[in-house]
Amino acid sequence: MPWNLNGTYLESCNCDVVCPCTTSGLTAPADHERCQVTFAFHVDSGNVDGTDVTGRNVAVFIDAPRVMAEGGWQVALYLDASADDDQAEALGKVFSGRAGGPMAALTPLIGEVLGVQRVPIDYRDDGRRHSVRVGGAIDIEIEDQVAPQFGDDGPVMGLTGIFHPVSSTLTVARSTRATGDGVYGRSWDFSGGNGHSAPFTWSA
Repeated sequence: MPWNLNGTYLESCNCDVVCPCTTSGLTAPADHERCQVTFAFHVDSGNVDGTDVTGRNVAVFIDAPRVMAEGGWQVALYLDASADDDQAEALGKVFSGRAGGPMAALTPLIGEVLGVQRVPIDYRDDGRRHSVRVGGAIDIEIEDQVAPQFGDDGPVMGLTGIFHPVSSTLTVARSTRATGDGVYGRSWDFSGGNGHSAPFTWSA
């Protein structure tokens, strides 16, 4: 089942900036008792086994032990309500790892799938700010960080050589808004916490 996706992604978690999970290949302890993270994706162009998924959005919520490499993750998948049935099925295969590719590398770490939902997902990129709203459950805005000495138009901070399913190069970002409400029994406010963004290019 050949497929390819190109687009942009954002991430928000409950760690401080910069997340030790990200910089250690998931082997260092998170800053808090558990690592709770949301990935969100906008597909600028994509085809999954003949199904065009261009313009669709996806979000993945992960609740993991403090050392993420230990596994036992609890994961929820959110698919764009504007996707038709074929698109939703195609995106579900890719982002669950069933179609291979980067997400398949994470499947051995998953202990429980909390659920799969089709909800409205509003994803926006606005310069250094990136935001997503996932139904009425998750609301995130992150801002890519620039050293104050460089001024607002300075270069964005970045990480390279990272072991990460999305990309080996990520921005360093901080959430200006990061809330969850009723996410499989979980609610939170991680505003001010760690974030990342990056373009992504996946295929299998």
